[in-house]
Amino acid sequence: MPAILRLVRDLAEYERALHEVKATEEDLRTALFGEEPRVFAHVAEHDGEVVGFALWFLTFSTWLGRHGIYLEDLYVDPATRGQGHGKALLAELAKIAEERGYGRVEWAVLNWNTPSIAFYESLGARPQDEWTTYRLTGDPLAKLANT
Repeated sequence: MPAILRLVRDLAEYERALHEVKATEEDLRTALFGEEPRVFAHVAEHDGEVVGFALWFLTFSTWLGRHGIYLEDLYVDPATRGQGHGKALLAELAKIAEERGYGRVEWAVLNWNTPSIAFYESLGARPQDEWTTYRLTGDPLAKLANT
């Protein structure tokens, strides 16, 4: 858990949002290993040290009538990028999707993150430009919940 949380914080710092990280090791432990895990993680190791992770959960497509994988976070320590860790993590998710009959693996990437976009596109991933992500959180979420 310490390594995954460290990488989560590194990713948030890279994405200029470290101040938004509220997760603790215990939060991650409960989510990944609690009574009913609904989120999953894979790690990449280099010389015995965790240098990357992919954290994901199941989605469902009513159009496909099948589950899919939503990749919440993919991050590899900058010192070990270019060594195949990110590709190996994505390949593992693709393997899981194929083996289980899932219809897709999808994720979001920040528009300014051109290195990641280039990496994803080199693997054959394509942007879904016709969709806009919306988020309801904080006070608006609470207000709607109490309607």
